[in-house]
Amino acid sequence: MRILVVDDEKDVEILFRQKFRKEVKNKSLELVFAFSGQEALDMLDKSEPPKVVYIFSDINMPGMTGLELLDKVKSRFPQIKVSMISAYGDKENYDKAIESGAKEFFTKPIDFNSLKKEVNALIN
Repeated sequence: MRILVVDDEKDVEILFRQKFRKEVKNKSLELVFAFSGQEALDMLDKSEPPKVVYIFSDINMPGMTGLELLDKVKSRFPQIKVSMISAYGDKENYDKAIESGAKEFFTKPIDFNSLKKEVNALIN
């Protein structure tokens, strides 16, 4: 199963690879990374249908925000589940994300136990 992580902070890749090391090693999970909303859309457009089944996206990114990305993904690829990640757990972002079709909303620092439960439910 392929998961796309979208965040303009490149150190997030190291963190996700470390936390999902076991799942990646046993090939139950493939992690791919995009560092902007547009890069994420470009990746999704490379195959029809996209090979990505789940997206974890930061909300606050330069250029296209995570909420804008969520709207575009949900309108073009409704089968892809999307969860949002934000450094700010404010109600406005949470409400907008959930109303726009986000499956979950995580705040930074990410609770990887909750995130792993979410991912493992998809794998199993």
